[in-house]
Amino acid sequence: MLPANPATRPDSLLASDQDPLQIVVEGRTSNRPDPEPTAPAPTAAAPAAPTHAPAAAAGPPGVELPGDEPPGDESASDGSVEQTKDTVVVARTVLPPVPVAREPGTAQAAQLPSWPQVLATTFRLWAQRRRRPASAPGRRRLIIAVVLVAILLGGGAITAVLASNAGSGRGHAGNGALGIVATVRGQAATWVAQQVAADAIVACDPAMCSVLQAKGIAASRLLVLESGNADPLGSDVVMATAAVRAQFGSRLASVYAPEVLASFGRGSARIVVRAVAPDGAAAYQAALRADLQARMLVGRQLLDNPRLAASASARRQLVAGDVDSRLLTTLATLAALYPIDVPGFGGSGAQASPGVPLRSADISGAAGLDGTHSAASLASLKGFLLAQRAPYLPAEVKTVRLATGQAVLRVEFTAPSPLGLLGADS
Repeated sequence: MLPANPATRPDSLLASDQDPLQIVVEGRTSNRPDPEPTAPAPTAAAPAAPTHAPAAAAGPPGVELPGDEPPGDESASDGSVEQTKDTVVVARTVLPPVPVAREPGTAQAAQLPSWPQVLATTFRLWAQRRRRPASAPGRRRLIIAVVLVAILLGGGAITAVLASNAGSGRGHAGNGALGIVATVRGQAATWVAQQVAADAIVACDPAMCSVLQAKGIAASRLLVLESGNADPLGSDVVMATAAVRAQFGSRLASVYAPEVLASFGRGSARIVVRAVAPDGAAAYQAALRADLQARMLVGRQLLDNPRLAASASARRQLVAGDVDSRLLTTLATLAALYPIDVPGFGGSGAQASPGVPLRSADISGAAGLDGTHSAASLASLKGFLLAQRAPYLPAEVKTVRLATGQAVLRVEFTAPSPLGLLGADS
């Protein structure tokens, strides 16, 4: 061991701070006897050193230098035991390379693949799976996945459609309601223009009057029902729209116009064409009952005329008094001139009140009972009908062919049917 006192160290063993040295102590084992020690070279007297040397002059920690062997630590050596000599090798200290610290922020983030690369990779993997035969569980999972995707896409499409239509649904509903009202008004106005007498006065609200004018009814025939008007009296027919019903309430049917000639539409869009009772509802109902009795009587008389042939349905209608009094008078006159055939009656308005007379009839010529007279031609019958005067002048006479193939004249009178004609004639 080397002495612990640094003052006894050779000056050649002291390493400078600028060039640190590494002291390596190597052990050498030999069986030969140690050589005789040589006398140390004389050295200059050194000043007394402190007990403890400065830290700067000390060697590296844990390294034993020559002459630092502590006293009292000498061990006896046995002749049979190998002696070991320590050899001091002076070498330059080799320090490990210090890793260069990377400045913050210089690390580059991993670059993400572009979308074309992602799509290409996805397609390639899909193609590889398609080329490989899939197992049954794999096929089932694929089918389930496809079904789920289809459901999601379908649900999304439905949601988008519903979301896009939600805001406009209310507007479409409003437009549909207005369209229904306009359609019903057009139907009612067309019926009045074709079926109501050309000289009849029609009461209506401003909107309905405009539609009637568009259908060809003169403004002089229209009685506009506004908030200032007291009632529809003075007119022959009233158009009971929602505005008119709201204006007159229940008095419209119970006082002013008890009889329904025709009805169109439903709900608030409904329009009812009513016959106005000039003397009140009670007087009108009494006149209607009396007129019914007179029509029943004349109908039975016509059935007793051998020059008039009628179908089974026409006979029932004549007996029940369902035929308009103008038609009954016309048929009686024709039968006096020509043998005639009456297949049936019609002309009642849609949803008309019970007891409203039928205003049209199908008429054709018939052969005489003895067979000596030929059937009157339709042209002869038409000429006679068009030569009549009001109230017996038909509103329309036209030739039609029935489902049986028979050609007949369809004769139609206007509404409303006048009451009391048969009683006045008698």
